[in-house]
Amino acid sequence: MAKEIKMPQISEDAESGTIVEVMVSEGDTIEEEQSIIAVESDKASVEVPAEAGGKVKEIKVSEGDEINVGDVILILEAGENGEDDQAEDEEQEEKEDEQPEGKKKEKAEEEEEDDGDTEAKEKDPKEEVDKDEVEDEENEDADRKEKDKEAEGKNKKEANKKGEVPAAPSVRRMAREMNVDIYAVKGTGPGERITADDVKAAADGKSGDQKKSASEQSQESSLPDFSQWGEIERKKMSGIRKATAKSMGNAWRTVPHVTQFDKANISTLQDFMEQYEAKAAKAGAKLTVTAVLVKLSASALRAFPKFNASVDIENQEIIYKKYINIGVAVDTENGLLVPVIRDADRKSVTSIALELGEIAEKAREGKLSMDEMKGGNFTVSNLGGIGGTNFTPIVYHPQVAILGVSRNQIEPVYEDGEFKPKTMLPLSLSYDHRAIDGAEAARFLRWMCQVMEDPFVMLMEGGI
Repeated sequence: MAKEIKMPQISEDAESGTIVEVMVSEGDTIEEEQSIIAVESDKASVEVPAEAGGKVKEIKVSEGDEINVGDVILILEAGENGEDDQAEDEEQEEKEDEQPEGKKKEKAEEEEEDDGDTEAKEKDPKEEVDKDEVEDEENEDADRKEKDKEAEGKNKKEANKKGEVPAAPSVRRMAREMNVDIYAVKGTGPGERITADDVKAAADGKSGDQKKSASEQSQESSLPDFSQWGEIERKKMSGIRKATAKSMGNAWRTVPHVTQFDKANISTLQDFMEQYEAKAAKAGAKLTVTAVLVKLSASALRAFPKFNASVDIENQEIIYKKYINIGVAVDTENGLLVPVIRDADRKSVTSIALELGEIAEKAREGKLSMDEMKGGNFTVSNLGGIGGTNFTPIVYHPQVAILGVSRNQIEPVYEDGEFKPKTMLPLSLSYDHRAIDGAEAARFLRWMCQVMEDPFVMLMEGGI
């Protein structure tokens, strides 16, 4: 049979994306894991690989299409037992038709003799029992087919009774998979067309009208006609921008945010970095504050496991993770990307710096894979290279905390009875107040500051 290649889940909170490139053509022979389309979604522009190899029979999508998880991208031709075999059978039949009448007659007589032998064998008592079993199975199969036919007819009548559903095939498929009666869903799209959001809302127990009403209150009704005050220009959001808006909007609505601020004296840390900069360079790495903070954050998550968790509000549980993966926000021309450094607690600062340089370059070139964007437990966002004194980062749901870093500056610090110039680094820790209390966040951030000022804190209090 022909094989459908469908859109996989490419990252958390991303159910759809925009196709920016179709990388194969009909008639091409592709291999398993070969990239077939490029999609903008969930803060990433990623290439989607084929889950199987074969000859492309039909491509079901085009550039610019919105595609949902589960939608069919393309269809591969059948393999050894499919259409190829059928073609061989047809070729064999054509050869037989071309045979002389004499040979055809001999073959027919041989088949008749074979049938006679078969009938004789059926008279064997043992095979009579098998024959009865076969007949029973055939009768059961016939009954089942009859029932299926009746059910199909009933469904068709019901569908005809209800009329044509104004929804795309992907939306109807989503409704079936989510066990939603699409005939009971009222569409909020143009011409009351049923959208994917309408189906999701129905699955959540809310009607499309209710959802639209809430949306109208929060967005549509709040926008005036800006053109009354001057010239304007409207531009469609890119796939990454739409995914970012959706993801951040969901995080803002879901997570009760609180942000804790602190400052770290990084004068000692700067001395350390200057001392090891050349050694890291020999390994091909650029030693940066971000690389150091990724390592320290990983150590902090081990010391404060509440920050390495997710909230399962439906089951009233906190999910504590035994692995430590750190996401790092990367500014690119296409938007903000968050690749993930896995097992950061087990890696040296030099190894993290090397990996960070590689994934940042891939992010800027739009070459990150799906796996490189998944599985983060905590995120570091460093805006110090741009400027600013502080900011309040939004938690990357379903994570429960994110560390923001602003530009360091030299400040007078009162020490040993006098003011001394020290390099101070502003830090912002936003956290999910459902899982973390304010005192815990203050301790977490103070621990980070103390470790940067005196790395032996990690040895004395754990985290290494």
